[in-house]
Amino acid sequence: MSGRLLRLVGTAVVAAQAVLAPLPAVAVPDPQRSVAELLTDLQRLYRQTEQATETYNGTAVQLERQRAEVRRLNGELARARLSLHDSRRDAARLARQQYQSSTGLSPYVRLLLARDPQRALDEGHVIGQLAREQARTVDRLEGSEKKQNALVRTARRALDTQLRLAERQQKQRNDVRTRLAGIEKLLASLSAERLAELARVEQDGIADAQQKIVTSGALSSARPASEQGDRAVRYAMGQLGKPYQWGAQGPGAYDCSGLTSQAWEHAGTPIPRTSQEQWARLARVPLNELRPGDLVVYFPEATHVAMYLGDGKVVQAPRPGDRVKISPIAANPILGAVRPDPTENPTRPHTPTAQPAP
Repeated sequence: MSGRLLRLVGTAVVAAQAVLAPLPAVAVPDPQRSVAELLTDLQRLYRQTEQATETYNGTAVQLERQRAEVRRLNGELARARLSLHDSRRDAARLARQQYQSSTGLSPYVRLLLARDPQRALDEGHVIGQLAREQARTVDRLEGSEKKQNALVRTARRALDTQLRLAERQQKQRNDVRTRLAGIEKLLASLSAERLAELARVEQDGIADAQQKIVTSGALSSARPASEQGDRAVRYAMGQLGKPYQWGAQGPGAYDCSGLTSQAWEHAGTPIPRTSQEQWARLARVPLNELRPGDLVVYFPEATHVAMYLGDGKVVQAPRPGDRVKISPIAANPILGAVRPDPTENPTRPHTPTAQPAP
């Protein structure tokens, strides 16, 4: 977290009003508590909001996949219906042919009465071929009907799943909005002096944590980025100054994992959308082996993520009311780090340079 609390009452409210509807009342900590207790409360609210945001993002990914599956099944069902139509048409044609050519005599009797037995045998061979074709047509008809019925059931289940995911996403959206309202209400209840004191205490805590991790030797020495890592860093740095917005993944705004996932997408290596999935599915890397482009994941629940720049710095979309910025790596409690491109070799040293906010 960073020293931006002096402006959060204005910026957080403005940013939230762009996405929030009227909200139910939420419990807000007592503003008369000590500064340390208030900072703990605020950090807890931000953490809970980010966790709710990542849950929302995860459901959004599932919902998009389910919509794609429904579209695929609908296309397959349309093709199955067309195939069934063709099979029924072929079966009807063969039925008409059989009716028109039927003599009421068995093939054995027709052979006995024929003037030319060899010709009758040849005709019988043709008739046998027609009979086999008819059998195949009937089989195709039965198979098409079974396939259509199975696809109808599968498509119905897929659509039901999509509707459940959409309902779940709506509830999660409301949860995020409610938690954001709690943050707004807490900030609005504080005087400018209290906000300034909160900012100072927050900055002191970050500085202490950064000093400890730097002096401990836990961070890597200067390591060059891979070619893809360099591209990811350059993309993330190009977003400096853009606002944090929950659920956003550019180009005008980002949440934490929206920034990191888009940066690596533009670098040519798609990665999971959420910080929790990034932590779960990407290759782990020790802090003393970090190189630019690696992702630093925060909190025990892996609910926040930033991109390492080198020299103990990260670029991140911090939280509501703030903007994409460069921060100390210890701005939040570190869970660990992951590398999206573990098979890529480093190329050259990368020295990130801060760009002015737009």
